[in-house]
Amino acid sequence: MANAAMILLYWEIGKTILERQEQQGWGAKIIDRLSFDLKEAFPDMGGLSPRNLKYMRKFAESWPDKAIVQGPLAQITWYHNLALLEKCDDTEMRLWYAASTVKNGWSRNILAMQIESHLHERKGTAANNFKIALPPADSDMATQIFKDPYLFDFLGTADSRKEREVEAALVAHVQKFLLELGAGFSFVGQQVLLEVGDSDFYADLLFYHLKLRCFVVIELKAVPFDPVFVGQLNLYLSAVDDLMRHPDDKPTIGLLLCKGKDKVVAEYALSGFTKPMGVADWETKLTASLPDDLKSSLPSIEEIEAELSNLEDGG
Repeated sequence: MANAAMILLYWEIGKTILERQEQQGWGAKIIDRLSFDLKEAFPDMGGLSPRNLKYMRKFAESWPDKAIVQGPLAQITWYHNLALLEKCDDTEMRLWYAASTVKNGWSRNILAMQIESHLHERKGTAANNFKIALPPADSDMATQIFKDPYLFDFLGTADSRKEREVEAALVAHVQKFLLELGAGFSFVGQQVLLEVGDSDFYADLLFYHLKLRCFVVIELKAVPFDPVFVGQLNLYLSAVDDLMRHPDDKPTIGLLLCKGKDKVVAEYALSGFTKPMGVADWETKLTASLPDDLKSSLPSIEEIEAELSNLEDGG
């Protein structure tokens, strides 16, 4: 509640600045005068420096409707809101990331990372057969949980051409891996043994999703998608359903992560199977999808922290 009250107060101050500047013009140095007056009136209150007042003005200018400010924007910190103002130009995008921050409990650093990785463009885009393999409610949720591509920019020296090296690096960085997968994933195991008849099979990575209430098998490929992969994954899903699934669990979902794919071919390959499966790319960086002018315009979190380091004490 205290945070929401502060966000609304900052919006009111920003709105006041906009109104005064419209009436008196820039020459009156409204922000400097207001900063001085507020510090005199509230000597124990931080965040009243001219710099922060300029952020308040931008905040009010970006959100002219007070009702919107009283929604998810009031549920995240001021510094989260500043990250949205600095890194997102689009109103709908800001609201999407604000709501996602509330839902997932992202820190400001994580929020900045998700914006820079274009999560809003990747989420819900993996090729899949969920509509025919899952009930509507589960299908919609599963579609939104998976993304395309996945960004593994934390692999370090792992050779992206060698599946076992990449897999080992993902497990070694399991916290970052889980963060990229999204909320709800719980790591179960690596190279999980599945005994089928007289044969032994090994699932690359096994997770349990707490919201979907099901196991998720992830198969990692260091080559582009091949329809043959779907048959292999289907076998693993059948085995997990038979050997590990609890009666209260929902059907196991499979995800193929490949180094590229033809989405139409992937969708055709999935359409003949009744087990729920998705196919997505994985990359170690997203430079191909980030225009140079956009990358250069996005300040790093370190730059934001340096810029804001003295706001709490009033500049």
